[in-house]
Amino acid sequence: MEIFKYMGKYDYEQVVICQDKTSGLKAIIAIHDTTLGPALGGTRMWTYESEEAAIEDALRLARGMTYKNAAAGLNLGGGKTVIMGDPFKDKNEEMFRALGRFIQGLNGRYITAEDVGTTVADMDLIHEETNYVTGISPAFGSSGNPSPVTAYGVYVGMKAAAKAAFGTDSLEGKRISVQGLGNVAYSLCKHLHEEGAKLIVTDINENAVKRVVDEFGAVAVSPEEIYAQDVDIFAPCALGAIINDETIPQLKAKVIAGSANNQLKDSKHGEIIHEKGIIYAPDYVINSGGVINVADELYGYNYDRAMKKVEGIYDSITKIVEISERENIPTYLAANRMAEDRIERMAKSRSTFLKNEKNILSQRG
Repeated sequence: MEIFKYMGKYDYEQVVICQDKTSGLKAIIAIHDTTLGPALGGTRMWTYESEEAAIEDALRLARGMTYKNAAAGLNLGGGKTVIMGDPFKDKNEEMFRALGRFIQGLNGRYITAEDVGTTVADMDLIHEETNYVTGISPAFGSSGNPSPVTAYGVYVGMKAAAKAAFGTDSLEGKRISVQGLGNVAYSLCKHLHEEGAKLIVTDINENAVKRVVDEFGAVAVSPEEIYAQDVDIFAPCALGAIINDETIPQLKAKVIAGSANNQLKDSKHGEIIHEKGIIYAPDYVINSGGVINVADELYGYNYDRAMKKVEGIYDSITKIVEISERENIPTYLAANRMAEDRIERMAKSRSTFLKNEKNILSQRG
């Protein structure tokens, strides 16, 4: 991988390679863009095949966070940390405290949080060395488990997409298929059931399926059958890349709105579903409730204030659909443009401010 070529292509600002021999820490901190503010993005721990794979993942995820934070209206840029190692075998206290010291050394340019392979307990260890971490234990003033908030954001975003597709944001009587029944999806199903939606669900975890069937009257189908269900809305809440050449021909839903990351296998699939008239709620926008929630910790966490911001996902999805219809472009592209436009406006504003400051100083001189 030609790292400087890659960074130049997508305009990255900084990559920090972190190594601590005593704890075994091998980590990469990638900062993509800080135009809107300090970079915020979680710490992921994974058994990467190579150092190159870890660096590439950190870079890709950091750029994704720039778009997510910008689209969510946060005054934050995008960054990410990845740790090379098995999250079930290789963790130790020294590792996360060492990472905390590296983060502290960035002097607030980057703020981390929980991600795949890391936990609240891991964030608490990082917090021993730096305040530039969110998603820590509620005892330290954090927001706690982000799953219910993420689910609420998906719920309001789904309502906005439904209004665009059906003329009303009411989900009562709507047939909704949910793929994956983890913590976020369970809370989402609860909201949908309470509004009177009819649920069709699947998961490889039989206990998770039974719980939703028993509590919410859902109908269970096999993982292979979920795509072809005769539903109004399809909610992918598990794996990425599930909107692809094989699944699109099976879909009958008019709306795709779920919490899973990277739902489109390729940008061309966003084009295809747009041409088919399916309204797709871009994943990094509709699932941004979690990051909106932890970002509120930076101001001294207030639940009501955080939830008010999460409700703004409704307006974001509405705006994205409007851009898509006005310019006849896929919603994923409309979301990208919305995020890029916000970053560009702020960059111009700062440039103008600095230019004016320079002129004032030169006149004084």
